Amino acid sequence: MIEPTHPQLSIARQCDLLGIARSSWYYQPKGETADNLALMRLLDEQYTRTPFYGVERMTAWLRQQGHQVNPKRVRRLLQLMGLEALYPKPRLSLSGDEERRYPYLLRGRPITAVNDVLSTDITYVRMQHGFLYLVAVLDWYSRYVLAWELSNTLDTRFCLEALETALRHGQPRIFNTDQGVQFTSAVYTSRLEQAGIQISWDGRGRALDNVFVERLWRSVKWEEVYLHDYQTVADAAHGLDRYFRFYNQERPHQALQYQTPAQAGLHYRTSAGERVAAGHVSTPRRTQRQAEKGAKPGRTGATSRSAAATVLPCR
Repeated sequence: MIEPTHPQLSIARQCDLLGIARSSWYYQPKGETADNLALMRLLDEQYTRTPFYGVERMTAWLRQQGHQVNPKRVRRLLQLMGLEALYPKPRLSLSGDEERRYPYLLRGRPITAVNDVLSTDITYVRMQHGFLYLVAVLDWYSRYVLAWELSNTLDTRFCLEALETALRHGQPRIFNTDQGVQFTSAVYTSRLEQAGIQISWDGRGRALDNVFVERLWRSVKWEEVYLHDYQTVADAAHGLDRYFRFYNQERPHQALQYQTPAQAGLHYRTSAGERVAAGHVSTPRRTQRQAEKGAKPGRTGATSRSAAATVLPCR
């Protein structure tokens, strides 16, 4: 929007015409401190072990480890990572602000075939000097990961990219998500409706409604993320690409009678030409460096939101 080398208009004049302070043009978002990144790594590991710990218990646990923190700081970091304790919440039956709501369709429903139900969710992935967000689409019957995407912002775009990749494998009967703003957005639900797919939403605060994806996150973190201290976004992309190929093609699952997801989901292998899950790093311009520095997602300003995406394939 602002052209620093404009031959006639100075930066001050351009800012004045746009109605913004000139200082906002020079402002560079400050990333999280090294101390906060270290705390986020600890919180991520502990949350995976005890997802029922709330702010107070997490604060007490960190203090037991010798960290001087208060609940306000812990709450902010957990919110930044998108982590929330599992606990029964009051007034669950009240409707929200969405114009249209969808029921949870999977309670008591037997899942008997591949492509019967797909599900998706977002989780936090730590790096040595920052963090990313990971979204994946999973087939409930075979546990096959059809698509995944990485981003350093919690926008809807990278979720839509994963959805489009997953739908190239075939059209499910039901698509289940939680009630996060990415999945309840009009652009996301309209894409599913256009494909003739039934939409199922988890109940608010009911993480176990999407238990298979939650179990996937536990495997991804303990078997890949925590074992490899990613230095850059590219390291995270290559590591996750390697893991999801292993997860689909080689890792036996007890719930599948020790078959691999590729064996249980033979439909995906044959229909996609033996293709494994596809993944990308989806990072808006001017925010890739911020992701590696631990910049706060979503604080990149209007310019980055309207910028074209830089997509790095992980094949």
